[in-house]
Amino acid sequence: MTKRKFLGSEAANGLLMLSPTAIYSIVVMAAPLIAVLLFSFMTPGYLKVIWTPTLDNYAKVLSDPIYQVLLGRSLVMAATVTAVTVLTAFPIAYFISFIVSPEKKSLWLFLITIPFWTSYLIRVFLWKVILGYNGVINEAFMGLGIIHQPMTFLLYNMNSVVLTLAHSYAPFAILPIFVALEKIDRSLLEAGQDLGESRIMTFIRVTLPLAMSGVVASVLIVFIPTVGDYVTPTLVGGSSGQMIANVIQLQYFKLGNYPVGSAVSIAAMGVVTVISVIFVFANRRFMRGPQ
Repeated sequence: MTKRKFLGSEAANGLLMLSPTAIYSIVVMAAPLIAVLLFSFMTPGYLKVIWTPTLDNYAKVLSDPIYQVLLGRSLVMAATVTAVTVLTAFPIAYFISFIVSPEKKSLWLFLITIPFWTSYLIRVFLWKVILGYNGVINEAFMGLGIIHQPMTFLLYNMNSVVLTLAHSYAPFAILPIFVALEKIDRSLLEAGQDLGESRIMTFIRVTLPLAMSGVVASVLIVFIPTVGDYVTPTLVGGSSGQMIANVIQLQYFKLGNYPVGSAVSIAAMGVVTVISVIFVFANRRFMRGPQ
C-alpha cells in the first residue's frame, strides 16, 4: 500500500481519531509511571536526587522487614476489603437485576451513586464521627444502657479501615456485577429449572458462572486501588492500620527521598500486578460460563 493510499484509508482515519486519546493517555498515565521508574534507580541524597544509577533502593526495599510487613499488611487488608465489598455488593446487584422492576432499576442505580455527591474526605471523616470515642455508635449504646463506657476498639485499627474502604468502594463493585447479571439470558435460568434444578443449584451452576466476569472486574476494581490507599489509613487506621502507601507518602512528602519512595511504589505495583494476573487466569474457566 502506497503512502497516499494509506493516508486516505479507513485505518489512517481510525489512527487519526485515536491519536489525541492515545497521546493524552501517554502524557497523563504513562509519563508519570516512567518518571517513577526512573527515580527508583537514582541515588538518594539529602533533600535532593543524585542522578547516579543504583540498585541499592530495591535492595533496601526487598531486605528491610518494615517494608515487607507493611506490604503484607496492605495485601491482607486489601483482600479483606475486597471480600467484604464484593460479598456485600453481589446480593445488592442481584436484587436490582432480578427483583426490582425494569422501570425502577435506574432509580436504584441512582441511589447507589448518591455517596459520590460528597467528597471522599468528608465520607471518611463521617466514619470517624460514627466510630469515634464520643461517636454516634458509642453515644447510642450508652444512651440505651447497653454499655457504660465508650468502646475503644471501633476506631484506629484495621477494622475501621476495612469498614470505611468497603463503604467507599461499594458502588464500584455493585455496578460491574449488575451489568454482568443484566446480560444473562433469563431463558437459561428457566430452562435449568424446567430440567429439575432447584433455584439454588440454578444460581450456582448457571447464574454465578455467567456473572463471574462482573465479579472478577469488581475484585480488581476494589483490590488494586485499595492497596495504594493512604488517606483512609491515616485518618481512621491509627498506627495499627498503616499501609504501604503511607510509607510512600512519608518518603515523598516528609523525607524528600524520591528514589526510595519510587522503589517502594514500583515494588508494590509489581506485586499487585502479579497477584491480579494470577487471579484473572485462575478464573478464566469460570468466566467462560457453564459448558
